[in-house]
Formats: sequence, structure tokens, C-alpha cells
Amino acid sequence: MKFLKRFLKIIIGIAVLIFVVVMFFFVMRSGELESANLKQWRRADLTRRTAAAQIITASNEDLELLVQCVDKIATLPGANDMAVRDAVALCYTGIQVNKNN
Repeated sequence: MKFLKRFLKIIIGIAVLIFVVVMFFFVMRSGELESANLKQWRRADLTRRTAAAQIITASNEDLELLVQCVDKIATLPGANDMAVRDAVALCYTGIQVNKNN
């Protein structure tokens, strides 16, 4: 009976360890919004979107406008496969051109 209890504890311990490792990799994968596509952008919350835009542009200027612009691009038909980095670069360039005029 003691052997069965020890064996059951070991099996439960291994299962918990595997579950923790899988959850860790799942959480780490979902954190890479900068290299994701716009389909994942739409699923992310506002703080992750703002942080991704700030990381990509390396600037704190016009982050709200930049996030709104990428949100608008993400709603266009066929934009699901577009990279977030490309959409942010397009919006950032447009904002900079608009400022210079």
C-alpha cells in the first residue's frame, strides 16, 4: 500500500511539473506581440498594444494615435496576416509625415 501511495504521489508530481512547464511556454509565447500578426494584435489588451508600439518605435510620442491607427488597419479585410511591426512602421511614418507638413 505504501508503494502505491508513493507511486501516486510521484505521478501527480510529474503531472504538475509538466503542467507548469507547458503553461510557462504558453505565457512566454503570447507575450511577443511585436513579432506577431494583426490577428493577435486585436486579441491583446490596450496595455500590451501600447507597450508593443513603444518598443517598436522606441518613442513615447503619439502612442495613443499610433495604437488607434494600427487598430484601424487591423479591422481592414485581409489584414490578419500583416505583421504588427509593418503596421506600426506604416502608421509611425504617416504620423511623422503629418507632423512635418
